[in-house]
Amino acid sequence: MVDNFEAEYKKKLVSVEDAVSVVKSGDWIDYTSSLGKPVLLDQALAKRKDELRDVKVRGNLMDGPICVAECDESNEHFVYHSWHCSSYERKLCDKGLCYYIPMVFHNNAAYYEFFLNVNVCMVSVAPMDRHGYFNFSVNTGVAAPITRMADIVIVEVNENMPKVYGGYDECIHISQVDYIVEGKHEPFNYGKRIVPTDIDREISKKIIPYLVDGATLQLGIGSMPNALGELIAESDLKDLGMHTELCSDAFLTLYKSGKLTNRVKNIDRGKGVFGCAIGSEDLFDWLKENHGVAAYPLEYVNRPSIIQQIDNMVSINSCLAVDIYGQVAAESAGARQISGTGGQLDFLVGASASKGGKAFICMSSTYKDKQGNLHSRIVPQFHGDIITSPRSQVYFVTTEYGIINLEGRSTWERAEDLVSIAHPDFRDDLIKEAQKQNIWRRSNKR
Repeated sequence: MVDNFEAEYKKKLVSVEDAVSVVKSGDWIDYTSSLGKPVLLDQALAKRKDELRDVKVRGNLMDGPICVAECDESNEHFVYHSWHCSSYERKLCDKGLCYYIPMVFHNNAAYYEFFLNVNVCMVSVAPMDRHGYFNFSVNTGVAAPITRMADIVIVEVNENMPKVYGGYDECIHISQVDYIVEGKHEPFNYGKRIVPTDIDREISKKIIPYLVDGATLQLGIGSMPNALGELIAESDLKDLGMHTELCSDAFLTLYKSGKLTNRVKNIDRGKGVFGCAIGSEDLFDWLKENHGVAAYPLEYVNRPSIIQQIDNMVSINSCLAVDIYGQVAAESAGARQISGTGGQLDFLVGASASKGGKAFICMSSTYKDKQGNLHSRIVPQFHGDIITSPRSQVYFVTTEYGIINLEGRSTWERAEDLVSIAHPDFRDDLIKEAQKQNIWRRSNKR
Protein backbone atom coordinates (compact mmCIF):
# COMPACT_ATOMS: atom_id res chain seq x y z
CA MET A 1 0.00 0.00 0.00
CA VAL A 2 1.35 3.42 -0.98
CA ASP A 3 0.32 6.41 1.10
CA ASN A 4 -1.42 9.16 -0.82
CA PHE A 5 0.94 12.00 0.01
CA GLU A 6 -0.16 14.00 -3.04
CA ALA A 7 -3.65 14.35 -1.60
CA GLU A 8 -2.23 15.57 1.72
CA TYR A 9 0.04 17.95 -0.18
CA LYS A 10 -2.92 19.53 -2.01
CA LYS A 11 -4.84 19.86 1.24
CA LYS A 12 -2.00 21.75 2.94
CA LEU A 13 -1.03 23.88 -0.08
CA VAL A 14 -2.06 27.52 0.46
CA SER A 15 -1.18 30.93 -0.92
CA VAL A 16 1.67 32.82 0.74
CA GLU A 17 -0.86 35.42 1.91
CA ASP A 18 -2.97 32.78 3.66
CA ALA A 19 0.12 31.19 5.17
CA VAL A 20 1.43 34.37 6.81
CA SER A 21 -2.06 35.21 8.09
CA VAL A 22 -1.36 32.82 11.01
CA VAL A 23 1.22 35.26 12.42
CA LYS A 24 -0.04 37.33 15.35
CA SER A 25 1.35 40.38 17.11
CA GLY A 26 3.94 39.38 19.69
CA ASP A 27 4.84 36.12 17.94
CA TRP A 28 8.35 34.68 17.60
CA ILE A 29 9.04 33.62 14.01
CA ASP A 30 12.01 31.54 12.81
CA TYR A 31 13.48 31.70 9.30
CA THR A 32 16.16 29.07 10.12
CA SER A 33 19.43 29.61 8.20
CA SER A 34 21.22 30.55 4.95
CA LEU A 35 19.42 29.05 1.93
CA GLY A 36 16.57 28.11 4.23
CA LYS A 37 15.38 31.72 4.17
CA PRO A 38 11.68 31.69 3.13
CA VAL A 39 11.91 34.33 0.42
CA LEU A 40 8.25 34.46 -0.63
CA LEU A 41 6.88 34.18 2.91
CA ASP A 42 9.22 36.95 4.07
CA GLN A 43 7.92 39.24 1.34
CA ALA A 44 4.30 38.46 2.21
CA LEU A 45 4.84 38.89 5.96
CA ALA A 46 6.45 42.30 5.42
CA LYS A 47 3.29 43.44 3.60
CA ARG A 48 1.35 42.84 6.84
CA LYS A 49 3.51 45.38 8.69
CA ASP A 50 0.71 47.79 9.54
CA GLU A 51 -1.45 44.97 10.95
CA LEU A 52 1.20 43.62 13.33
CA ARG A 53 3.26 44.80 16.29
CA ASP A 54 6.27 43.33 18.09
CA VAL A 55 6.78 40.33 15.82
CA LYS A 56 10.27 38.92 16.53
CA VAL A 57 12.11 37.08 13.76
CA ARG A 58 15.23 34.91 14.08
CA GLY A 59 17.61 33.97 11.26
CA ASN A 60 21.22 33.04 10.67
CA LEU A 61 23.83 33.66 7.95
CA MET A 62 21.23 34.99 5.52
CA ASP A 63 21.71 36.90 2.32
CA GLY A 64 19.52 39.90 1.60
CA PRO A 65 17.04 41.28 1.36
CA ILE A 66 15.23 40.36 4.56
CA CYS A 67 12.04 42.27 3.97
CA VAL A 68 10.68 42.26 7.53
CA ALA A 69 13.86 43.97 8.71
CA GLU A 70 14.12 46.51 5.91
CA CYS A 71 10.45 47.55 5.95
CA ASP A 72 10.41 48.73 9.57
CA GLU A 73 13.15 51.06 10.80
CA SER A 74 11.16 51.72 13.97
CA ASN A 75 11.34 48.10 15.19
CA GLU A 76 7.73 48.57 16.31
CA HIS A 77 6.29 45.99 13.93
CA PHE A 78 9.19 43.61 13.26
CA VAL A 79 12.44 42.99 15.14
CA TYR A 80 15.02 40.85 13.36
CA HIS A 81 17.71 38.77 15.12
CA SER A 82 20.66 36.70 13.88
CA TRP A 83 22.55 33.81 15.47
CA HIS A 84 25.55 34.50 13.21
CA CYS A 85 25.79 37.56 10.99
CA SER A 86 26.40 37.33 7.27
CA SER A 87 27.92 40.39 5.61
CA TYR A 88 24.37 41.50 4.82
CA GLU A 89 23.11 40.98 8.38
CA ARG A 90 26.15 42.87 9.68
CA LYS A 91 24.99 45.90 7.69
CA LEU A 92 21.54 45.51 9.21
CA CYS A 93 23.16 45.56 12.67
CA ASP A 94 24.97 48.78 11.75
CA LYS A 95 21.56 50.32 10.95
CA GLY A 96 19.92 49.06 14.14
CA LEU A 97 17.80 46.61 12.14
CA CYS A 98 19.33 43.38 13.45
CA TYR A 99 20.24 42.17 16.92
CA TYR A 100 22.83 39.45 17.51
CA ILE A 101 22.07 36.43 19.72
CA PRO A 102 25.18 35.16 21.57
CA MET A 103 25.56 31.40 21.24
CA VAL A 104 27.73 28.38 20.52
CA PHE A 105 26.48 26.23 17.67
CA HIS A 106 26.60 22.84 19.39
CA ASN A 107 23.89 24.14 21.76
CA ASN A 108 21.64 25.29 18.91
CA ALA A 109 19.10 22.49 19.38
CA ALA A 110 19.12 22.82 23.18
CA TYR A 111 18.33 26.54 23.02
CA TYR A 112 15.11 25.72 21.21
CA GLU A 113 14.24 22.61 23.20
CA PHE A 114 14.62 24.18 26.63
CA PHE A 115 14.57 27.96 26.45
CA LEU A 116 12.95 29.51 23.37
CA ASN A 117 9.45 29.96 21.97
CA VAL A 118 8.76 29.40 18.28
CA ASN A 119 5.22 30.32 17.30
CA VAL A 120 5.79 29.93 13.57
CA CYS A 121 8.68 28.38 11.67
CA MET A 122 9.01 29.33 8.00
CA VAL A 123 11.63 27.41 6.06
CA SER A 124 12.56 26.81 2.43
CA VAL A 125 12.88 23.17 1.44
CA ALA A 126 13.51 21.07 -1.65
CA PRO A 127 10.41 19.64 -3.44
CA MET A 128 8.71 16.71 -1.71
CA ASP A 129 9.84 13.22 -2.66
CA ARG A 130 7.52 10.27 -3.30
CA HIS A 131 7.75 9.21 0.34
CA GLY A 132 6.40 12.53 1.61
CA TYR A 133 9.70 14.07 2.74
CA PHE A 134 10.95 17.62 2.19
CA ASN A 135 14.76 17.95 2.29
CA PHE A 136 16.33 20.74 4.38
CA SER A 137 19.33 20.74 2.03
CA VAL A 138 22.33 22.81 3.19
CA ASN A 139 20.14 24.15 6.00
CA THR A 140 20.22 20.78 7.80
CA GLY A 141 22.56 22.10 10.50
CA VAL A 142 19.82 24.05 12.27
CA ALA A 143 16.40 23.42 10.72
CA ALA A 144 14.95 20.27 12.30
CA PRO A 145 15.23 21.25 16.00
CA ILE A 146 13.43 24.50 15.21
CA THR A 147 10.58 22.84 13.32
CA ARG A 148 10.11 20.32 16.14
CA MET A 149 9.53 23.08 18.67
CA ALA A 150 7.35 25.31 16.47
CA ASP A 151 3.61 25.64 17.07
CA ILE A 152 3.08 26.05 13.31
CA VAL A 153 5.42 24.86 10.53
CA ILE A 154 5.22 26.40 7.06
CA VAL A 155 7.46 25.04 4.31
CA GLU A 156 8.24 27.06 1.20
CA VAL A 157 9.08 24.76 -1.68
CA ASN A 158 12.11 26.17 -3.49
CA GLU A 159 12.80 24.47 -6.81
CA ASN A 160 16.47 25.53 -6.62
CA MET A 161 17.31 23.81 -3.33
CA PRO A 162 19.78 20.92 -3.83
CA LYS A 163 18.74 17.70 -2.12
CA VAL A 164 21.49 16.43 0.20
CA TYR A 165 21.85 13.14 2.03
CA GLY A 166 22.20 13.23 5.78
CA GLY A 167 23.01 11.41 8.98
CA TYR A 168 19.72 12.38 10.59
CA ASP A 169 17.23 15.28 10.66
CA GLU A 170 17.97 16.27 7.05
CA CYS A 171 14.25 16.06 6.17
CA ILE A 172 10.79 16.87 7.47
CA HIS A 173 7.80 14.67 6.66
CA ILE A 174 4.59 16.16 5.30
CA SER A 175 2.75 14.86 8.35
CA GLN A 176 4.80 17.31 10.46
CA VAL A 177 3.98 20.27 8.21
CA ASP A 178 0.98 22.56 8.71
CA TYR A 179 1.11 24.60 5.50
CA ILE A 180 2.91 24.43 2.15
CA VAL A 181 3.54 27.34 -0.20
CA GLU A 182 4.93 27.35 -3.72
CA GLY A 183 6.12 29.99 -6.17
CA LYS A 184 8.86 30.90 -8.57
CA HIS A 185 12.26 31.69 -7.04
CA GLU A 186 15.23 33.51 -8.48
CA PRO A 187 18.45 31.46 -8.73
CA PHE A 188 20.59 31.66 -5.61
CA ASN A 189 23.09 34.48 -5.36
CA TYR A 190 26.35 32.57 -5.00
CA GLY A 191 28.43 35.74 -4.81
CA LYS A 192 31.93 36.29 -6.08
CA ARG A 193 34.62 33.68 -5.59
CA ILE A 194 36.81 34.57 -2.61
CA VAL A 195 40.36 34.94 -3.93
CA PRO A 196 43.18 34.19 -1.45
CA THR A 197 45.74 36.94 -0.81
CA ASP A 198 49.50 36.49 -0.67
CA ILE A 199 49.27 36.72 3.13
CA ASP A 200 46.60 33.99 3.17
CA ARG A 201 48.95 31.76 1.21
CA GLU A 202 51.87 32.55 3.51
CA ILE A 203 49.81 31.63 6.58
CA SER A 204 48.64 28.43 4.86
CA LYS A 205 52.24 27.45 4.05
CA LYS A 206 53.04 27.59 7.75
CA ILE A 207 50.15 25.26 8.62
CA ILE A 208 50.84 22.58 6.00
CA PRO A 209 53.81 20.99 7.90
CA TYR A 210 51.52 20.34 10.88
CA LEU A 211 49.11 18.21 8.82
CA VAL A 212 49.45 14.46 8.44
CA ASP A 213 48.00 11.82 6.14
CA GLY A 214 44.51 10.88 7.28
CA ALA A 215 43.85 14.17 9.09
CA THR A 216 40.24 15.33 9.25
CA LEU A 217 39.67 19.03 8.61
CA GLN A 218 37.33 21.71 9.80
CA LEU A 219 37.72 24.94 7.85
CA GLY A 220 36.02 28.24 8.43
CA ILE A 221 34.87 30.56 5.66
CA GLY A 222 36.99 33.13 3.85
CA SER A 223 40.04 33.53 1.68
CA MET A 224 42.49 31.82 4.06
CA PRO A 225 40.67 28.44 4.08
CA ASN A 226 40.45 28.64 0.29
CA ALA A 227 44.20 29.26 0.13
CA LEU A 228 44.83 26.30 2.41
CA GLY A 229 42.62 24.09 0.26
CA GLU A 230 44.62 25.03 -2.82
CA LEU A 231 47.97 24.33 -1.12
CA ILE A 232 46.83 21.00 0.30
CA ALA A 233 45.61 20.03 -3.16
CA GLU A 234 49.15 20.58 -4.43
CA SER A 235 50.78 18.73 -1.49
CA ASP A 236 51.66 15.07 -0.94
CA LEU A 237 49.02 14.63 1.75
CA LYS A 238 46.45 11.89 1.22
CA ASP A 239 43.26 10.36 2.63
CA LEU A 240 42.01 13.53 4.30
CA GLY A 241 38.59 13.74 5.92
CA MET A 242 35.92 16.41 6.34
CA HIS A 243 34.06 17.12 9.59
CA THR A 244 33.08 20.75 9.42
CA GLU A 245 30.33 23.07 10.55
CA LEU A 246 30.59 24.96 7.26
CA CYS A 247 31.34 23.31 3.94
CA SER A 248 33.03 25.72 1.52
CA ASP A 249 34.73 25.57 -1.87
CA ALA A 250 38.00 24.62 -0.15
CA PHE A 251 36.61 21.11 0.36
CA LEU A 252 35.53 20.87 -3.28
CA THR A 253 39.09 21.76 -4.28
CA LEU A 254 40.41 18.99 -2.02
CA TYR A 255 37.95 16.49 -3.47
CA LYS A 256 38.85 17.33 -7.06
CA SER A 257 42.54 16.84 -6.24
CA GLY A 258 41.85 13.36 -4.86
CA LYS A 259 42.99 14.31 -1.34
CA LEU A 260 39.55 14.18 0.29
CA THR A 261 38.53 10.53 0.68
CA ASN A 262 37.21 10.23 4.28
CA ARG A 263 38.53 6.64 4.25
CA VAL A 264 40.31 6.61 7.61
CA LYS A 265 37.98 8.61 9.83
CA ASN A 266 37.18 7.07 13.22
CA ILE A 267 33.50 7.91 12.86
CA ASP A 268 31.34 8.48 9.76
CA ARG A 269 33.93 6.60 7.73
CA GLY A 270 33.57 7.32 4.04
CA LYS A 271 31.43 10.40 4.64
CA GLY A 272 32.37 14.05 4.57
CA VAL A 273 30.28 15.53 7.41
CA PHE A 274 28.95 19.11 7.41
CA GLY A 275 26.18 21.21 8.91
CA CYS A 276 25.66 24.01 6.40
CA ALA A 277 27.28 25.16 3.17
CA ILE A 278 28.18 28.50 1.61
CA GLY A 279 30.01 28.77 -1.69
CA SER A 280 29.79 28.51 -5.44
CA GLU A 281 27.24 26.86 -7.70
CA ASP A 282 29.82 24.13 -8.32
CA LEU A 283 29.94 23.43 -4.58
CA PHE A 284 26.19 22.91 -4.37
CA ASP A 285 26.25 20.72 -7.49
CA TRP A 286 28.86 18.56 -5.72
CA LEU A 287 26.79 18.27 -2.54
CA LYS A 288 23.57 17.44 -4.40
CA GLU A 289 22.58 13.78 -3.92
CA ASN A 290 26.19 12.85 -3.16
CA HIS A 291 26.51 9.69 -1.06
CA GLY A 292 30.05 10.74 -0.15
CA VAL A 293 28.82 13.59 2.06
CA ALA A 294 26.33 13.70 4.91
CA ALA A 295 24.59 16.70 6.45
CA TYR A 296 23.99 16.58 10.21
CA PRO A 297 22.48 18.96 12.77
CA LEU A 298 25.08 21.15 14.46
CA GLU A 299 24.26 19.52 17.78
CA TYR A 300 26.20 16.56 16.32
CA VAL A 301 28.74 18.24 14.03
CA ASN A 302 29.88 20.77 16.63
CA ARG A 303 29.63 18.68 19.77
CA PRO A 304 33.15 18.64 21.30
CA SER A 305 32.62 15.07 22.56
CA ILE A 306 31.97 13.99 18.95
CA ILE A 307 34.86 16.00 17.49
CA GLN A 308 37.38 14.59 19.96
CA GLN A 309 36.61 11.03 18.79
CA ILE A 310 38.22 11.80 15.42
CA ASP A 311 41.96 11.14 15.45
CA ASN A 312 44.14 13.89 13.93
CA MET A 313 41.26 16.33 13.90
CA VAL A 314 42.48 19.73 12.65
CA SER A 315 40.43 22.88 13.18
CA ILE A 316 41.35 26.03 11.25
CA ASN A 317 39.51 29.28 11.95
CA SER A 318 40.22 32.97 11.56
CA CYS A 319 39.86 35.94 13.88
CA LEU A 320 39.99 39.73 13.95
CA ALA A 321 42.49 40.20 16.76
CA VAL A 322 44.36 38.54 19.64
CA ASP A 323 45.62 40.28 22.76
CA ILE A 324 48.95 39.48 24.39
CA TYR A 325 47.17 37.32 26.98
CA GLY A 326 45.96 35.03 24.18
CA GLN A 327 42.31 36.09 24.18
CA VAL A 328 40.71 35.90 20.74
CA ALA A 329 38.20 38.35 19.28
CA ALA A 330 36.68 36.78 16.18
CA GLU A 331 33.20 38.29 16.02
CA SER A 332 33.29 41.99 16.83
CA ALA A 333 35.38 45.08 16.25
CA GLY A 334 34.83 46.99 19.45
CA ALA A 335 31.09 46.84 20.02
CA ARG A 336 30.35 46.42 16.31
CA GLN A 337 29.06 42.93 15.56
CA ILE A 338 30.88 41.42 12.57
CA SER A 339 29.87 37.75 12.55
CA GLY A 340 29.36 35.47 15.55
CA THR A 341 30.90 32.90 17.85
CA GLY A 342 29.69 30.15 15.53
CA GLY A 343 31.66 26.95 16.01
CA GLN A 344 35.10 28.36 16.78
CA LEU A 345 35.00 27.51 20.48
CA ASP A 346 33.34 24.13 19.80
CA PHE A 347 36.16 23.06 17.51
CA LEU A 348 38.91 24.56 19.67
CA VAL A 349 37.77 22.34 22.53
CA GLY A 350 37.05 19.26 20.42
CA ALA A 351 40.15 19.32 18.22
CA SER A 352 42.42 20.00 21.21
CA ALA A 353 41.07 16.82 22.86
CA SER A 354 41.47 14.69 19.72
CA LYS A 355 44.32 12.18 19.56
CA GLY A 356 46.85 13.99 17.38
CA GLY A 357 44.42 16.90 17.03
CA LYS A 358 45.35 20.55 16.53
CA ALA A 359 43.38 23.81 16.53
CA PHE A 360 44.65 26.88 14.65
CA ILE A 361 43.51 30.49 14.92
CA CYS A 362 44.72 32.45 11.90
CA MET A 363 44.96 36.12 11.03
CA SER A 364 47.04 38.59 9.09
CA SER A 365 49.36 40.50 11.42
CA THR A 366 47.92 43.89 10.40
CA TYR A 367 44.95 45.62 8.80
CA LYS A 368 44.29 49.08 7.36
CA ASP A 369 41.44 51.32 8.45
CA LYS A 370 39.34 53.41 6.07
CA GLN A 371 41.91 56.19 6.22
CA GLY A 372 44.68 53.80 5.17
CA ASN A 373 46.35 53.69 8.58
CA LEU A 374 48.05 50.41 9.51
CA HIS A 375 47.05 48.66 12.75
CA SER A 376 48.30 45.54 14.50
CA ARG A 377 45.89 42.62 14.98
CA ILE A 378 47.92 41.64 18.04
CA VAL A 379 46.99 44.18 20.70
CA PRO A 380 48.06 44.85 24.31
CA GLN A 381 44.59 44.29 25.77
CA PHE A 382 41.00 44.40 24.56
CA HIS A 383 38.77 47.32 25.45
CA GLY A 384 35.19 46.59 24.38
CA ASP A 385 35.84 43.85 21.83
CA ILE A 386 33.79 40.70 22.40
CA ILE A 387 35.95 37.74 23.46
CA THR A 388 35.07 34.76 21.29
CA SER A 389 37.63 32.28 22.62
CA PRO A 390 39.11 32.59 26.12
CA ARG A 391 42.85 32.40 26.60
CA SER A 392 42.45 29.09 28.44
CA GLN A 393 41.17 27.38 25.28
CA VAL A 394 43.45 28.83 22.59
CA TYR A 395 45.95 26.42 20.99
CA PHE A 396 47.95 27.49 17.90
CA VAL A 397 47.93 31.11 16.71
CA THR A 398 49.21 31.87 13.22
CA THR A 399 50.17 34.97 11.25
CA GLU A 400 52.33 35.38 8.17
CA TYR A 401 55.28 35.73 10.60
CA GLY A 402 54.95 32.33 12.24
CA ILE A 403 53.03 29.83 14.37
CA ILE A 404 53.02 29.67 18.17
CA ASN A 405 51.47 27.17 20.58
CA LEU A 406 49.88 28.72 23.68
CA GLU A 407 48.86 25.47 25.38
CA GLY A 408 50.17 25.49 28.95
CA ARG A 409 52.08 28.75 28.48
CA SER A 410 52.40 31.35 31.25
CA THR A 411 51.49 35.00 30.78
CA TRP A 412 55.07 36.06 30.02
CA GLU A 413 55.55 33.17 27.56
CA ARG A 414 52.31 34.09 25.80
CA ALA A 415 53.32 37.73 25.52
CA GLU A 416 56.76 36.78 24.21
CA ASP A 417 55.38 34.31 21.67
CA LEU A 418 52.65 36.63 20.42
CA VAL A 419 55.11 39.51 19.99
CA SER A 420 57.26 37.16 17.89
CA ILE A 421 54.50 36.74 15.28
CA ALA A 422 53.35 40.37 15.31
CA HIS A 423 54.30 42.71 12.50
CA PRO A 424 57.86 43.99 13.21
CA ASP A 425 56.69 47.61 13.20
CA PHE A 426 54.55 46.98 16.30
CA ARG A 427 56.72 44.66 18.37
CA ASP A 428 58.52 47.30 20.45
CA ASP A 429 55.25 48.97 21.46
CA LEU A 430 53.75 45.61 22.39
CA ILE A 431 56.77 44.85 24.58
CA LYS A 432 56.39 48.20 26.37
CA GLU A 433 52.72 47.46 27.04
CA ALA A 434 53.55 43.95 28.29
CA GLN A 435 56.08 45.49 30.69
CA LYS A 436 53.44 47.90 32.01
CA GLN A 437 51.12 44.96 32.62
CA ASN A 438 53.85 42.96 34.39
CA ILE A 439 53.73 40.11 31.92
CA TRP A 440 57.13 40.69 30.30
CA ARG A 441 59.90 38.64 31.92
CA ARG A 442 62.53 40.94 33.49
CA SER A 443 65.43 38.77 32.33
CA ASN A 444 64.34 39.02 28.70
CA LYS A 445 66.98 41.32 27.17
CA ARG A 446 65.00 42.24 24.08
